[in-house]
Amino acid sequence: MRHGIVLFTSDRGITPGPAAQAAEQAGFDTFYVPEHTHIPIKRTAAHPGTGGADLPDDRYLRTLDPWVSLSAAAALTSRIRLATAVALPVESDPITLAKTIASLDWLSGGRVLLGAGFGWNTDELADHHVPAHRRRTALREHIEAMRALWTEEEASYSGEFVHFGPSWAFPKPARIPVLIGAGAGPKTFAWIAAHADGWITTPADTDVAANAERLRAAWAEAGRPGSPEIHVLATRKPAPDLLAEWEGCGVTEAIWGLPDKSADEVRAFLARHAERLGIGPPAPAG
Repeated sequence: MRHGIVLFTSDRGITPGPAAQAAEQAGFDTFYVPEHTHIPIKRTAAHPGTGGADLPDDRYLRTLDPWVSLSAAAALTSRIRLATAVALPVESDPITLAKTIASLDWLSGGRVLLGAGFGWNTDELADHHVPAHRRRTALREHIEAMRALWTEEEASYSGEFVHFGPSWAFPKPARIPVLIGAGAGPKTFAWIAAHADGWITTPADTDVAANAERLRAAWAEAGRPGSPEIHVLATRKPAPDLLAEWEGCGVTEAIWGLPDKSADEVRAFLARHAERLGIGPPAPAG
């Protein structure tokens, strides 16, 4: 089981580049950042954690752009994977976003992983002209269109939300894994099995073992070979029995939160956390 770090980026505390560099030096496998383009002040969408209009953290208002953040991280690292937990692709033009992600993947040596969400903040989606009741369709089309641009010599796509004629678009990344961050359930697992490479849990998903089994069943029912990636957004301390439980039920990566404090405080946290997890810096090459 791998271990990743997520920094809820904001315009205070450590910046993404030094945070990713410190995570890589401590031995972590993946560096994640989230996305919110903006937060409408007046909205009807309830936050899944608070159940109302209140937000649990003011960093929702201050979130940095994920792809700019990961570009800064790429410039200071060489090994750690660069990921989102989660991005909201339907809030971007898919042609432009495909180019951005492919460029970052090429410049970073193939290290990009796209963690995507359907979007709990339906008022935010509405400002991007995405109807709440069609957000799953919109995300499917964005992912399909981007994959076409990433893999086809002359790509085109025609859908309800995305349409473009035969086009050239380079670079062509070898493979961009797509994971979906969403609450557990038959609808989500069927969507993942049909359109994605794996699942990122939410803080509400506490029964990881049972849900992992349900996801694998949906995966098999869809005729997918192998097994889906399962990345757990950790909300508990890394006790040995918890880590053993996750590893035993097929979790491929645990994602641990990083405080947005000073660089020195973050480095100290990463060193302590890596020791608790029993990981360490990678051996020197050669």
